[in-house]
Amino acid sequence: MEELERFIEYDPAGFTLREAIIEAKRCLHCSKPRCRTGCPIENEIPDFIEAMAHGNLGSASTIIAKHSNLPAVCGRVCPHEKQCEGSCILNKQGKGIKVGKIERFIADMDGDLALIPAVIKEKRSGRIAVIGSGPAGLTVAGDLAKMGFSVTVYDAQQEAGGVLMYGIPEFRLPKQVVRREVKKIANLGVQFNLNTMIGPSLTLDNLFEQGFDAVFIGTGNALAKSLSLPGIKLPGAVQATYFLQMVELANQGSVDAMEVPIHPGDNVVIIGAGNTAIDAARTAIRREAASVTVLNRDRESHIAALASEVASARKEGVNFTSLRRPLELIGEYFVTGVLCHIMSDPGEGKDLIPTEKTSIIPANKVIIAIGQRPASRIIGSTKGIEVDESGYVKTRDIPYGMSMRSGVFSGGDVVNGPATVVKAMKDAKTVAKGIAQYVEAKKLMEKCGLKMTD
Repeated sequence: MEELERFIEYDPAGFTLREAIIEAKRCLHCSKPRCRTGCPIENEIPDFIEAMAHGNLGSASTIIAKHSNLPAVCGRVCPHEKQCEGSCILNKQGKGIKVGKIERFIADMDGDLALIPAVIKEKRSGRIAVIGSGPAGLTVAGDLAKMGFSVTVYDAQQEAGGVLMYGIPEFRLPKQVVRREVKKIANLGVQFNLNTMIGPSLTLDNLFEQGFDAVFIGTGNALAKSLSLPGIKLPGAVQATYFLQMVELANQGSVDAMEVPIHPGDNVVIIGAGNTAIDAARTAIRREAASVTVLNRDRESHIAALASEVASARKEGVNFTSLRRPLELIGEYFVTGVLCHIMSDPGEGKDLIPTEKTSIIPANKVIIAIGQRPASRIIGSTKGIEVDESGYVKTRDIPYGMSMRSGVFSGGDVVNGPATVVKAMKDAKTVAKGIAQYVEAKKLMEKCGLKMTD
């Protein structure tokens, strides 16, 4: 054991081999494991924990691979406190099993030592194009490749990973982890065409003309929602998603560090209190901002972000100001502050009451973090795909995930709205089964001299 521990370089925040085994041995192996029902993809948690308890890392990794193509990612960014760990029977005593850290350890070991080979079923006839390489796209690509289909992933960025690479900061999800997970999917035979934007020039019609039998759209919510506030266009106001993406591009050396909108000494106010807002706040701290304040229009107890992330942000120096509703970004030539309406809290369970008081929070940079929405680039360049009033793709139940255009499937955030990584993966896994059913039926009809119709 000691020799193996010396061989692996561990993340300081993760388990060592000894710690992982000790933690795994605490599992009660419940007859009705609530941890598994708490997992959106129903990972076989008790089984891989038992394998870990016996030091059988290969078996543990094999068990996880049955349900997840991104275990090293899930082990780091899943909201475990609301899912598997929060459902653990021992959690009532404040001693819940650290499922996420165990999964993360197993995945990291497999990534470092290649404990299990890629398992691919017998090759099937059928080619699928996947647009977008975020959690949904990678899940669909991995699952279909394991089924034996030929899969090609298209992404507009220079590296695969989508939000995992460009939306979640390095301190929460190291990019070498994302690259390693992508490489494992590539080892299944999946082809990646990067720096390739699907839409105006290369359309869905072109993909079908190239011989693809089905196309999956997994582009997530690429556009940030804005606020219709006076002063919102003042220099110094930026979107959280743009800020986080520019930080990663600067880390990659693709843009100059001065292009990142937050600089040392800035006074930063963040409008929004979800997980993206907290990511932006903690990243601004790492950019050596002089002050970072998160504006929460609701009660302190109703901050949308995970409690663990909020606690980490506080420790790092992020300030939280609740019961403030932004009214205006003030400034003449550039932003100098945020004018807020002060709300009164009459007590839990009662509506907040607007007061006549206002306050100004000084800032030379304001980050907007109120959510994202789908882009219309792909939808607008093809016919037959319907969206709802908010721009989300409409899909069918049979085959699951197919849009109103035959052969075009979609899933994850671009269909269901913003959600966690693992929830996007859950939906994508079901869509992958729907794509497999469709392609198999299509190939059978082609053998009979028939064509698939809507």
